[in-house]
Amino acid sequence: MLIRIGYDLVIEAPAPVPMLLMLYTHPSRAGSLKQPEQIRFEPEIPVQEYIDSFGNRCGRIIAPEGQLRIGNDLVVEDSGQPDIVNWNATECPISDLPSETLQYLLASRYCEVEKLSEIAWQLFGEVAPGWARIQAVCDWIHRNIHYGYDHTHLGKTAYDVYTEKAGVCRDFAHLAVTFCRCLNIPARYAAGYLGDIGVEPLPTPMDFHAWFEVFLGGQWYTFDARHNMPRIGRVLMARGRDAADIALMTSFGDYNLVQFKVWAEEVESSVEVVASPSQKSQNLAA
Repeated sequence: MLIRIGYDLVIEAPAPVPMLLMLYTHPSRAGSLKQPEQIRFEPEIPVQEYIDSFGNRCGRIIAPEGQLRIGNDLVVEDSGQPDIVNWNATECPISDLPSETLQYLLASRYCEVEKLSEIAWQLFGEVAPGWARIQAVCDWIHRNIHYGYDHTHLGKTAYDVYTEKAGVCRDFAHLAVTFCRCLNIPARYAAGYLGDIGVEPLPTPMDFHAWFEVFLGGQWYTFDARHNMPRIGRVLMARGRDAADIALMTSFGDYNLVQFKVWAEEVESSVEVVASPSQKSQNLAA
């Protein structure tokens, strides 16, 4: 399966502003891209790329005064298979966990383990350890947290989501990650593209999507408390402890977001990639 992914963003700054961008696909997807990935800017500006401590591909720029268009348009090859489900995946004792997973047991900016630990054990302590317990976490969040853009804000934490019972995909993921860590299961936050492939299209314009990954049975598995079902065509951009680690755009000064378009849709094998972010014939929300 081929999936066309990309975005067309326009920002406006009153003065030059340094920025960090996590608008690339994750390096683990590099082999599935049908052409090399390069973010395009109008007007053209230099970008310094680097890999952060979580293995994400990042860019440093200085956005000029006035408007800057940031664009990407790629075709990625995908298996066409839904997220893996493995009911036999087991929890790993903390003493046997790989050292690199331990940071995903700890509290982080948006995931207050200490505030939700007792609640998590009350809700899920009697559920069989392993895949069933993580699925119970997803089921509870999916049933009890109301989804909507009117129910979130920049500083909203997992505990806020639990008490307010509302949020967006980022908030669903933060609460799920926190519950898992409370239960001594490594969990990390992830974000990327998820088009409406194989499901009824949503009526709202497409956005980037957040989900989470859990370490079970010696490997990482994908879960999604927002949709709570295996999905086709998930394309990872970045992962970290929570959203603070993988903000897609971080500025060190003021700017306004003038335009925001994202797309991820299945295409025929003969598709041609648009050469300029100003050509938006395929920029329809999925």
